[in-house]
Amino acid sequence: MADLDTLRAEAKRLNAKATQAKMDLHDLSEELPTNWERILDVAQAAHDAHAALMTARERLADAQAS
Repeated sequence: MADLDTLRAEAKRLNAKATQAKMDLHDLSEELPTNWERILDVAQAAHDAHAALMTARERLADAQAS
């Protein structure tokens, strides 16, 4: 059960990080064309955060199914 709790906590942490990355990307889009140089960096950070979240959710789902 501790592993399941750990996976839940990790998914929750990554969800918060992905949500913040999404908001950063949204905020940047509203500022355009100011800071247009940051588009790739901010988009990559959002992509990486959401990829990590999806992996954590898959691991959690697998653990719950076991």
